[in-house]
Amino acid sequence: MNDDRPDSVVNTLRQPEGVTMVSEWISCLDKRPCDRTGEDLDVIYSKLKDIRVFEKFHPLLLQQICYYGYYEDLEKGVTLFRQGDIGTNWYTVLSGSLEVQISETGRAQDTVTLCTLGPGTSFGESILTNRPRHATVITSDYTELIRIEQKDFKILWERNKQLMEGVITPIAALAGLPHTQPSENVQRQSGSQNSTKSEDIPNPATPIIMVPSEKLVRAGHVLRTVLLTRAPHMIRDRKFHLRTYRRCMVGTEMVDWLLQQSSLAHSRNQAIGMWQALVEEGIVVHVCHEHQFKDKYLFYRFHDDDQGVNTVLSTADKKECEEELQDTLLMLAQTGPDAMMRMILRKLPHERTVEDLEIIYEELLHIKALSHLSTMVKRELASVLLFESHAKAGTVLFNQGDEGKSWYIILKGSVNIVIYGKGVVCTLHEGDDFGKLALVNDAPRAATIVLREDNCHFLRVEKDDFNRILRDVEANTVRLKEHGQDVLILEKIPTNTQAADGTVQAHYKYSVMAGTPEKMLEHLLETRVDSKVEEDSDAVLEDFLLTHVIFMPTNHLCPMLLSHYHAEVSQGSDQEALDYTLTHKKCVLHFVQEWVNIASLALKGDVTFGAFLEELHNSILDDLSTYPSLREDLDAVENILEWKESESPAHEKPLAKKKNQNKTPPEEKRRRQPIKPTDENIFKVYCADHTYSTLRLPMDSTVQEIVYHARDKLCLGDDLVLCEVKSTGERRVFKENDMCITSGLGINSRLFITPREHLDALTPLPEQDGPSLGSLSTLELMSSKEMAYHMTVYEWELFSCVHEFELIYQVFGRYKFKKITANLDLFLRRFNEVQYWVVTEMVLTTNLSKRVSLLRKFVKLAAYCKQHQNLNSFFAIVMGLSNIAVSRLSQTWEKLPGKFKKMFADFETLMDPSRNHRVYRLSITKMSPPIIPFMPLLMKDMTFTHEGNKTYFDGLVNFEKTHMIAQTLKTIRFCRMIPLDLENPGPLKTSPDIAVYIRNLQVIDNQRLLTQLSHKLEPRKT
Repeated sequence: MNDDRPDSVVNTLRQPEGVTMVSEWISCLDKRPCDRTGEDLDVIYSKLKDIRVFEKFHPLLLQQICYYGYYEDLEKGVTLFRQGDIGTNWYTVLSGSLEVQISETGRAQDTVTLCTLGPGTSFGESILTNRPRHATVITSDYTELIRIEQKDFKILWERNKQLMEGVITPIAALAGLPHTQPSENVQRQSGSQNSTKSEDIPNPATPIIMVPSEKLVRAGHVLRTVLLTRAPHMIRDRKFHLRTYRRCMVGTEMVDWLLQQSSLAHSRNQAIGMWQALVEEGIVVHVCHEHQFKDKYLFYRFHDDDQGVNTVLSTADKKECEEELQDTLLMLAQTGPDAMMRMILRKLPHERTVEDLEIIYEELLHIKALSHLSTMVKRELASVLLFESHAKAGTVLFNQGDEGKSWYIILKGSVNIVIYGKGVVCTLHEGDDFGKLALVNDAPRAATIVLREDNCHFLRVEKDDFNRILRDVEANTVRLKEHGQDVLILEKIPTNTQAADGTVQAHYKYSVMAGTPEKMLEHLLETRVDSKVEEDSDAVLEDFLLTHVIFMPTNHLCPMLLSHYHAEVSQGSDQEALDYTLTHKKCVLHFVQEWVNIASLALKGDVTFGAFLEELHNSILDDLSTYPSLREDLDAVENILEWKESESPAHEKPLAKKKNQNKTPPEEKRRRQPIKPTDENIFKVYCADHTYSTLRLPMDSTVQEIVYHARDKLCLGDDLVLCEVKSTGERRVFKENDMCITSGLGINSRLFITPREHLDALTPLPEQDGPSLGSLSTLELMSSKEMAYHMTVYEWELFSCVHEFELIYQVFGRYKFKKITANLDLFLRRFNEVQYWVVTEMVLTTNLSKRVSLLRKFVKLAAYCKQHQNLNSFFAIVMGLSNIAVSRLSQTWEKLPGKFKKMFADFETLMDPSRNHRVYRLSITKMSPPIIPFMPLLMKDMTFTHEGNKTYFDGLVNFEKTHMIAQTLKTIRFCRMIPLDLENPGPLKTSPDIAVYIRNLQVIDNQRLLTQLSHKLEPRKT
């Protein structure tokens, strides 16, 4: 390549080895627009704004060129396009020059050079109309260009017609040929039925339904009325660019006002979502009907003002709306997150911010149809998904035999699948998908899809995006084979690293998608343990150690680790062999140390692990003379052995012990210890006549063993079953291989044994009904603050005893692992216990004024639990107060002071289950440990992941699934990262009494009985 080039915009450094170091801004332009980060755009903009050719470009236009543009450099004599070609790109010249040639006959020998295009020239606008190129353009020397593809240029033009008309050089005009001004042509298109704007760029401000819902119409009326009463200056005529807009508001002021009215809006984003809920149904509109709701200086009106309806507000209407305001804001706070999500999805893909993409990605994690897809694919989908809604049932989305153009996922509503000659063959609901088969096979649609109900919402992926993602997935998949079979499947993830000189170099990291357990272990030992290169090394290792029980139990993992420890290398010099062997042994030992650090609770009493440690210890002693550097690792293993054989608490990390710390502090000895499989379990087993026998068996006893011992003590015959009888009379028969069943019984449940044919004769004991009198006299002596303290301390003890493996045993099935989940059972039962305790005390308090006082105490108790970050108790108390037996007590709630009503309304917002408890999930991300999380939701997440994803496919472990499982388990580890350290707020002499009460709550857990008691307190009005 010659060096006689004109001044170039780019400095391209040629290295002796032939490696080209590309400037950072060019590397950013090489990315697809959807992959460019905010930082990338800043880098590109800072470069382009300093180039002289862009001086005449408006900054707004230049910013968008930074998003859509690609960099091109061409040698002399390259033909950019030929006369008569259909254009695909628009260009701006950065440096160099290009000749414009034209031939009136179309023959090469008749070609004449019309002119030369130099730096700053922009051309190629014929792509707007799909007309043939008017001339041939060829580079005269080395030339650098910014190129924008047709589909992106149309968007750019539509938004910036006036800004762009001054920078375009129409080649048709240079050639003296007739041409149509782009602005006129585009305007003509926008008015036509098949316009680019209406088809490719749907108006995001269009309401998603034809007729708004009654509750949102009322909400709009309440807000407009209150605004006109409290802040009439916000709704007024405004001028902008010499035009007057009647009776409108400003987006930023609307957000400010909403934040002032209620603590339900915790952030500006949440307030935006609340206004957007009204905008998407047409109750509030942008004055030009062009924008969704934005926290900007944009004008919005209520629908009545937009239609010119001038309503006179009566005093009664004002008063009624003032009273309804808080309920209206609560309703908007609950619908806002979904509206915000739809608003993001209605943006064009290139307009979505990094935060938008993260919100969409989090939503995709909980969609059933996508649960089997890899993380990378979900992130790719987040950038291309489109929102589509249809108002009327009976609407046909597509017909059988049509060309497949899109893949659909149902966000809301349901559809019928209809096949010619068969009618409706099935119905699909929220979370299901359809239309993928026609795209995969490039075949016509196999069925007709008809909306089954009004107002259905869909996510849509276009065919091109679908195929590109499939191609990218296949291109970035690396398969390792042994004996012709896949043993490890890795996903290649491109990342760029910036060198000291500012250049960007391509770099890849590999994420494990699937593999055999043995190969995965080998991969970890070789690439992850002690790795200093990969930032996520610890995360991958942690995922493996948190979930290995699913695919590689301890009795399989321990022999494999010993095998790796003793592995020898047969190639290379003696010194190389020694170095390799030492490194491999150290990797195994460090793996074991990390294992103990993560799973100390589970490994403390594990016999298999104990035998493995002994053998490993002996092996290190044998190797010490050959490898003296193993001394430090030997000390670590001896520490673990000492911890395992000692009586020190399982919570204590063996590797964190100090050398001289041989004694366990007294407070640690008093601390609740996790229940172990060998612990003694004393319980009663009842017969049908309510006689019973007391048994003393290990915690891990099976139903078969319990039946065997109970039969002898109660002198019963054969064919016996063990059964849980609940206070409602409901019966649950256990299987013979069920184990540790006593910890999983309901709050007031009892264990019965009976011949199978007498099962129907079993009835609950009278004591199972629970208390007949409340404990109000005791509760009146306790402050809410003290109660919250003791509840939090007790539940922290229960939570600390739960090991992460117990969640896996519970969700996947204890019988598969032959492990107990007693600690998890007790913690989950505690949630129900607190919930029913709140309901029980409320319905057993017969005096109205005392019941109101008790209700106030419970609201304060929930507030203190939230303050202590005891979210498990907080949710239990609020759900107890939301129970139908309490929520229907209208006389009681009416007398509750407004301050406490508002507090409870805020609590209900935090509990809002929409979009998979998004409000709660956002709240917990802002908290620091220690936290007691809402455990039922974590169990729901685990169950969803397990049921929605296969554990194995084609004989390989699905590590994408184990990664998702590990994410939930890491939440538990994060919550317990720091020990609980609360100061007792009450006098020491009363603390034991409160602690005893809190740890032994007496409850009614029969919902039917609770509702009956509630109706006695406040009978139903007829």
